[in-house]
Formats: sequence, structure tokens, C-alpha cells
Amino acid sequence: MAMLQKPLIVLAIAITSLLQGCGMTSHPVARSTLGKPVSSAEMERWLDLPGPVQLQTINSADWSVPLAGLLNLKSAAAVQAGLKDREEPIQVYAHVLQHPQRGNFMVDTGVSQQLLDDPGKAGLGWLLRQGMPIDRMKIQQGTADILRALPGKLSGVFFTHLHIDHITGMPDIPRDVPLYVGRAEATDKNLINVFVHGATNQLLQGKQSLQEWDFQPDSAKQLDGVVDVFGDGSVFAISVPGHTPGSTAYLVRTPQGPVLLTGDTCHTRWGWEHAVEPGDFTVDNARNLTSLIRLKQLVARHPAIEVRVGHQR
Repeated sequence: MAMLQKPLIVLAIAITSLLQGCGMTSHPVARSTLGKPVSSAEMERWLDLPGPVQLQTINSADWSVPLAGLLNLKSAAAVQAGLKDREEPIQVYAHVLQHPQRGNFMVDTGVSQQLLDDPGKAGLGWLLRQGMPIDRMKIQQGTADILRALPGKLSGVFFTHLHIDHITGMPDIPRDVPLYVGRAEATDKNLINVFVHGATNQLLQGKQSLQEWDFQPDSAKQLDGVVDVFGDGSVFAISVPGHTPGSTAYLVRTPQGPVLLTGDTCHTRWGWEHAVEPGDFTVDNARNLTSLIRLKQLVARHPAIEVRVGHQR
């Protein structure tokens, strides 16, 4: 009997650890050396002024996924509209920022042709591909092509979050390029991460450490936290937890006016217009909805903001 106790204890510990989940990745994480925390009020003082950053949103790949993942179909608005689950066409975007002094940056990475050619090598095993059918992705402009079109080297990647479809371009991202994420995005434990942990690690292997934005509580109490990325009021990282713990939106001041990149705080145009958060793909629906409403309130205060949602035009 005593001989059985040790294996049973080990098994119990393993089961408990599995149920607690793990972080999205065990890739090294550090505090960001870029950007400074500011209040939402400080950010909003800039928003009616033209900005210096050129911004291009590129459709890297067409895809289709279940609508129940993109929208909370149990929400009152979705029920009233009679929405049912179906395959929904979406796009996988990469956003290219060109700052006149700081260089070229990407928000998310698009899709690498390397990943589609050999998903197993990138860590996307058979089981993961059943839940994430990347064979449906149709490349429009792969990450390597996006990088070749840049007027100079890539100076950094700003992630909205670390879901696989936002890091699918990592095989093409040079090893020396700095990477930036929201706080706890990589390390917060969740059971669902057990299924993507290995693939996320593989896609990030050999790359720079993930630098976490230094979000601080918003003294104006309008948002969770804001970082002035370059310290000149041109680009802001906005903490929007919910879809993932460290989800981050970006507000870019261009010569044509401010542009809000919501990331997957909102996947679809319908979700934005009806204030409905994503569904099955989201870790915390209530918190996601709060973040979505705060972004909509920001846009209501500054109607000139152009909104670009996570996966639709």
C-alpha cells in the first residue's frame, strides 16, 4: 500500500497542475524599456491633432472560422438579430507603422508561408490543427513579402495578444527584432493554454524576449492603462484585458487622423456596431465586454477616430 502512495501523489499533483493550466508560453519575459505610462486624459489631448505616423493595414490572409468564436451569440443583441453559428469569412491582418524618427514597426505579424507549408515544424500538431484549421487560410501577402516591402529594417513588433493567428508570421521575423506584449499575456495561467503552449513556444523560439508594456492604473479612470509608446504622443498602447489577460489595443496618430486598432477586443464590424464581445475564443467575456465598451466610449468622445477591428474590414 505504501508503495502505491508515491505514484498516486505524483499523479494527483500532475492532474492538479493540468487543471490549473499554464501560461501561454514559457518564452522569456522582461519589462519593456520602450514607452512611458500616461493617463487617458494625457492621450486624449493629442487626438484632435494630425500625427506623424504612416499606417498601412495589410490583409495577409483570408480565413474562415465559426461565428460563435467571433461573437457572443448568447448576447441580447445577437439573439434579437437571430444570429446563428456558421462559418464566417475573416482576414488575418498585419499593421505596418512608419515613424519618421523611430523606424518601421508591425502590430501583429500576418501569416508566414513557411507556417502553412510545414505547420508541424512550427509546432502546430495534428490536434491543434483540428481546432484551428489553418489549411483554410489563403495567403494574400505573406509576412516575408511584407518585410521585403519595408523602406528599411523592422524595428519592433507590437502584439495585440499572443493567440496563434496573431503570431503566425513569426517564422519570418528576424531574431534581433524586439517584441512587445501586454502585462501577464504570456504568463497568466489558463487551462486552454495547455493546448497552445507548445506551438506558441515553437513560434517564439530563438526570438527576443517578450517585453511587457508598463501599464499603470489610469488616473482619469477611463481605461485600464495607457502607454505612450515613443514618448511623443504618436502611438499609444491601451490595456484592454478580457479576450486574453494582456490584450492590447493601439491608437496611432496619422496625418489623416487617429486610427484605433482594437485587436481581438472586437473581431467583427457587427460586434463593434452592436457592442457585442467575442464568444468562444475569449477567456473572460465580461471583462472583454467592459474593455470593448471603454473603447467605444473613447471613440464617442473623439468621433474622428477611425476604427479597425481585429478580423474584418
